[in-house]
Amino acid sequence: MPPGDGWPQLPGLLRPTLEVTGVDAVQTQLSRRYSSMRLTARDGPQVMRLAEARLGPVRLERLAFRMDFDAEGAPLDAFHVGVLTAGAARFRTAGRDHRHVPGDVFLAAPPGQPYTAAVRRAAAEFAVLSPALLREVAEAAPGRAPVRFLDCRPLSRNAAAAWRRTFAYVRYGVLAIPDLAANRLLVANAARLLAAATLAAFPTTASTDPTVEDRRDATLRTAHRAIAFIDEHPDLEISIADLAAAARVSIRAVQLAFRRHVGTTPTAYLRRVRLHEAHRELRAADPRTTTVSAVAARWGFASHSRFTRLYRSEFGIPPSHTLRA
Repeated sequence: MPPGDGWPQLPGLLRPTLEVTGVDAVQTQLSRRYSSMRLTARDGPQVMRLAEARLGPVRLERLAFRMDFDAEGAPLDAFHVGVLTAGAARFRTAGRDHRHVPGDVFLAAPPGQPYTAAVRRAAAEFAVLSPALLREVAEAAPGRAPVRFLDCRPLSRNAAAAWRRTFAYVRYGVLAIPDLAANRLLVANAARLLAAATLAAFPTTASTDPTVEDRRDATLRTAHRAIAFIDEHPDLEISIADLAAAARVSIRAVQLAFRRHVGTTPTAYLRRVRLHEAHRELRAADPRTTTVSAVAARWGFASHSRFTRLYRSEFGIPPSHTLRA
């Protein structure tokens, strides 16, 4: 196939591993490598090509799909951080959609959460990092909760660019040079460098202690700015990074401001606002043409049972009662 068609080029130690044809074969291979998933393919060619290499505890992959398909996947057990090089991809997890175009750096889906995906003749390069490695690099204390990503998107364009440069250095500056790739210490350090770059590029829970600047910026004004942003845009995809940008402070400052002045977390506040929007919609809806599940989904609640539980806790009645009232 001609260059530029989205299929991965394979220099250095990132060798072709497999090529499969047919949606059933693709589904089988993806399920074996990642987690159980179900694929629904559109008409046309159905081909997947994969190449991989090991960087100590990190697995580097290049995936290319000459096909359009939708997928429902069981939770992953590792962090799949990558850059889309061709086509388009959309991931939905925890009630939020993330759409990606070529050049985007992203986390495919947080470990432990089921997800859906829509892949359109996409090609991507990934670093697959274990929770244990990220925990080690973050120097998490024993007994501390595992590192979690607060958003599937990088903190900024500069953060995304920094991750791409680090990935390229590891990919072409270490793995593609046999003498360097054979140096176990260098490979181990390169793996840690890539993990550190990932922690720096994305908003995570790795940084546990607010800085002096964070404490200074965690004011009532900061909380009001973040609250105003949520109140004005409850129907948008809002991450903690978005709130920090709106308040013009760091993520930690926003979190600390909410604890100090609101008595809750930004996520809990956003959830409560969306619950009230759903409540308002249910009160105005016609039960003959509207369902509780549809309203819940519109406001980011993927689980009907969880929405019902939260709704009952907030309003004292199940949402079905409000709809039928």
